This record gives sequence, structure tokens and C-alpha cells, in this order.
Amino acid sequence: MGGRSEAILKGDIEYASAVARLPLPAHDVFFGYSYASLETMRKEKANGKTCVLDQIDPGEKEHEIIREEQSRWPKYVVRPDERIPRAVYDRLHEEWLLADIIIVNSEWSRQCNLEKGAPAEKMKVLPLAYEIRPREQESGRRYDLSQPVRILWVGRITLQKGIQYLIEAAKILVGTPVEFLIAGESAITKAAVCSAPKNIKWLGKITNLQKENLYSSSTVFVLPTLSDGFALTQLEAMAHGLPVITTPNCGRVVEEGKTGFIIPPCDPQALADAILRFLRHPSLAREMASACREAVKAFSVETYGKQLVEIIEKHSACR
Repeated sequence: MGGRSEAILKGDIEYASAVARLPLPAHDVFFGYSYASLETMRKEKANGKTCVLDQIDPGEKEHEIIREEQSRWPKYVVRPDERIPRAVYDRLHEEWLLADIIIVNSEWSRQCNLEKGAPAEKMKVLPLAYEIRPREQESGRRYDLSQPVRILWVGRITLQKGIQYLIEAAKILVGTPVEFLIAGESAITKAAVCSAPKNIKWLGKITNLQKENLYSSSTVFVLPTLSDGFALTQLEAMAHGLPVITTPNCGRVVEEGKTGFIIPPCDPQALADAILRFLRHPSLAREMASACREAVKAFSVETYGKQLVEIIEKHSACR
């Protein structure tokens, strides 16, 4: 077993075992998170409770995708992805069997876990919640059509999130008035960063205030991810009125042509072409801004709670 994964597995077992020993208040439904609920669920099922498992990620399939990308782009790799012990996924499969309902945060997560044996009839897609903060509602977008189209990346810089394909897209767009702003902690090699074209600015870690300023002054947010369960950064960007270019391999929040564009994963030309649409139509980002802000409202905590209750009540009515 790998060191970090082994430690996480041990912690999950200890946590779920400890919860199983607790004298819980009277209840009919147990809600737990994947990998850290097995021992508790065994007890809950034995006591006749309904068990809801929140499958927090795309699971084993995601790690396969990451390892494939690392073999494809070795010069980017700082540390090879640690192989997850089989015991982790055996444990997850038992959680799936015990669960009455499996909540997944996106259709992508559903597809990935279905491929690995999760029972289709138990899985329900429930997107993550995002609360719009007052400063996002009040933040003013600045549109200066005389400036280059500014493409913003916010988040950890990894192969999983598609940084390699963004760099390739940037190479295609060298010589055009497009600049890329990459903000976040880097998990790729210095050699990969140094080989990137000069139209990319690497900002490193940023403060919340710097992030707010970037959202307010950029044209488009990009997330060319290969696999994300949901990616809340999409909603954060849209809350600021920023359209999003992303892939189908994460939570579906972008409405094609209305709040951004959905491109195939691993396709730098498609990414470059989507970016060029904002260059060729300078008012496009401004036209999409209000729709972006409005779309985020559908992902409120209140909406999440109502949908979760509806899923559980529907299951109970069918028992």
C-alpha cells in the first residue's frame, strides 16, 4: 500500500467505526460520505435504517485517467499518481451494496462509477450547492474592448484539470490579442512552465482579494478538465458574470452558447476555437454576463436541501 493512501484508509476505518459506536439520536435515515461510512452503514442497516451514501468523486476511473495523462505527458509530472490500494475500492463497493440511495454530484461522476460497478438504480444526480456572496452580486465587471481577451484559470495547476491542453491552446493562439492568466498552486514541473508560450502569465497562489480582481477584469474562465466531480470554480466564475469554457467531464452548469461553451476533453484546438469566439465577437462576454449570474441561483443551498429531501421521500414512498 502507498503511504498516504494507506493512512487515509486507516483514518476512514477508524472514523466510521467510531461513529458506529456512538449513541446516535433517534432517526430514520443515515447520510454518510463514500470511503468513510462502511462500519456505520453496517450497523445502520442492521437496525433497519435507510442509508444514503454521498459518492464524493468519480472514483477509480478518475485515477485511471490521471495515470494515463501522466504517461502521456511525462515532462509535466512532479510525482507519479499514487496507486490507490485495492482495499479502498473493495470498501467502496461494499458501501454501494449497503446503500439504499447513492448521491453523485454530476452525470460525469455517475458514468465513471457506473463503469466500475455502482448500481445504476441507486444513483441519483444532485449537483453541489453554491451560495452567491454579497460581494459577487455587487462586483462590477469591467469590459475594455481595447484590451486583449483575458483567459482566466483559478485552481490547482494539474494534468487532471487539463493544464497541458491549455498550454497547447495558448501555443495555437500566439500572435493573437489573447492572454492567459494562471492563478493557483502548481503541481507540474518547472520545465513544463518554462516551456509554455509567453502569452501565459503564471500568477502563483493568490489572495481572495486578488481573485476577486481577476474575476472582475477577465473575459472568460477556463476549466479544460479531464475529470472533476463537479468543480465549484465554474459557479464562482459565473457568479461574477464570467462565461466558462469547460468539458463534459465535470458538473454540468454551462449552457452551451448562453453561459459559455462545452468542448471535448484533451482537445487544444477546440479550446482555442472557443476562445477565438470571444476575440471575434468582442461583446460576447458582456452579453453572457447576466445569464451567468442568473444560472448560479439554481445551485443554492436551499435548492440542494429540497432536492435531497425529495430524493429520500421518493425512495421511502416506493418501499
